[in-house]
Amino acid sequence: MEPGHVRERCFGTRCDSWLRVKVRRQAPPERALAGPDLQGKSILHAAPQNEQQTQICTVVFVGLLFTRFWVVSVLYAAWWYRDRDTPRQGGRPVQALRRCFLWKYMRDYFPVTLVKTAELDPSRNYLAGFHPHGVLAAGAFVNLCTESTGFPLLFPGIRSHLMMLTLWFRVPFFRDYIMSGGLVTSDKESAAHILSRKEGGNLLAIIVGGAQEALNARPGDSTLLLRNRKGFIRLALMHGAALVPIFSFGENELFDQVENSPGSWLRRIQNRLQKIMGISLPLFHGRGVFQYSFGFIPYRQPITTVVGKPIEVQKTLCPSKEEVDKLHQRYVKELCAAKGDTQILPWRCCCLARGTRCRSNYQPSRFPSSGLSALMSPTSPPKERRTTC
Repeated sequence: MEPGHVRERCFGTRCDSWLRVKVRRQAPPERALAGPDLQGKSILHAAPQNEQQTQICTVVFVGLLFTRFWVVSVLYAAWWYRDRDTPRQGGRPVQALRRCFLWKYMRDYFPVTLVKTAELDPSRNYLAGFHPHGVLAAGAFVNLCTESTGFPLLFPGIRSHLMMLTLWFRVPFFRDYIMSGGLVTSDKESAAHILSRKEGGNLLAIIVGGAQEALNARPGDSTLLLRNRKGFIRLALMHGAALVPIFSFGENELFDQVENSPGSWLRRIQNRLQKIMGISLPLFHGRGVFQYSFGFIPYRQPITTVVGKPIEVQKTLCPSKEEVDKLHQRYVKELCAAKGDTQILPWRCCCLARGTRCRSNYQPSRFPSSGLSALMSPTSPPKERRTTC
């Protein structure tokens, strides 16, 4: 198999529901906190650490009711009821918070890099598919909910929004915090409100794999749930929004996860809990504040987020199944391979079909500042490359 070549039969009806990208894990850099101490502390303020933050916000809200400051919780509850529809109506972005200096320290902690490959017309609306989810979607938050990586400079006139589970918008105080970064609920009403804006200049990002994909996030292996995820394709057709594939390299390198292969007892429990609670519960660990072997702070691994070329979509109010499938197939090909040359993924893209795995030991040597075709052409190709299908 030649470099960059992808067997198209993998995307046919015989392909399993998993789309797998096999990546050789690079030698991890020093995991100790180096540089300014604010880099480590800024991670504690990140929205992806939502489990801990929601618990704190809930305790504060309930605790105030039993103090002389009970009126604060009562007034907030009244405001909360009045403001309940805002997360489904574009949220409430606060530019001052998106530009906060703390996000730059968070960017430098990993570090996070945003790569532009094509221009985005500010008169159009865009629906972006973000891959992969990772454990906590840190790359999506840093690039799309803050301005630390220079999104407004790379894409002038484009306002970015990121969809998040509706559950998190039911937590007092925390809902206002995440809305200030441009996060909105992950439902059709919220998407329609943003994509139907006539003035254009909006990019709505959805993490296609969702919570279930987080259960597969582990270093060195990125499994994308994509074949049966077609709801975002239908949304793009209904609103005539151009599709933009986004791939974030290094997203799965931030945490180690307990082995939970499909069919194992742990995966069965996690799937059952996900159906009940609506969120996935991956058993992961990273590093701590004062030690580096265990904790819930992500490892210092570089994240490179590549924004692909937009796919033009013709508005169709009632798209048929054939139209959805055709556009979905085009999206997958744009994400993995276009015209025999990989355009979106620097690493070789392989499928996991029934009983067949495609592996490659190819590894890119560098990330250029622009141009995905150049990403596929390292300065020195590997001396030996084994491919087994």
